[in-house]
Amino acid sequence: MDDLPAPATPEPAEPDRRPSVVQAGLKGLCPRCGEPTLFAGMLRFADKCSACGLDISSFNVGDGPAAFLTLILGTLVVIMAIALELTLSPPLWLHMLIWIPVTLAGTIGTLRLTKGALLAAEFRNAAREGKIDLRP
Repeated sequence: MDDLPAPATPEPAEPDRRPSVVQAGLKGLCPRCGEPTLFAGMLRFADKCSACGLDISSFNVGDGPAAFLTLILGTLVVIMAIALELTLSPPLWLHMLIWIPVTLAGTIGTLRLTKGALLAAEFRNAAREGKIDLRP
């Protein structure tokens, strides 16, 4: 059995540099090359990736991120508000004092994440007009 040749080991392939949808959203990474060039400001997308040249302006996430946040955070806030009401029965003004800032902070705080993730998902699924070059 010692005469058998050693099994051939495949060459390691170049790792995929494209970030996951979550990574792109969390870190603002370009969905094609993985460089942190997705945003030009706090919530504004860059027109183009300075590393690989991906035309980010051709993507249109529209109001999708805000709609997702409204539904998801709205559900969570309503559940928490009902739980608070059923346990402590605070006055209405206290509910407003708590839940309006929580809702605003949650929405604004996660808007960048959802915008980046939605754009990366759009890129991954080639959900825009024209042809997408997936090569870095």
